[in-house]
Amino acid sequence: MPRITASQVKNMLEKNKETMILDVRSEQEYATGRIPGAILLSEHTVRSKAEVICKNKQVPIIVYCRSGIRSKSAARQLEGLGYEKVYDLGGILDWPYELE
Repeated sequence: MPRITASQVKNMLEKNKETMILDVRSEQEYATGRIPGAILLSEHTVRSKAEVICKNKQVPIIVYCRSGIRSKSAARQLEGLGYEKVYDLGGILDWPYELE
């Protein structure tokens, strides 16, 4: 899965409204601030809940966590489930823009 920069993510989100952004941190981390529009999907529930959140496996999906370790694992899991356009942002620590 390709690594993607924060500016590339911002561009993708602005140009393609179908693009999904998944936050694979814990509920507590998610509650402290997240990238606007991000959906919480804990790394441990990717295999069981991904297809409920996103049925279309051709939709671009951007994954991030706090520092990049969980996002890489989650991105690999998504690819293993057949998702075709998975991008790893790494960590929210790399996000220079505003949070919600």
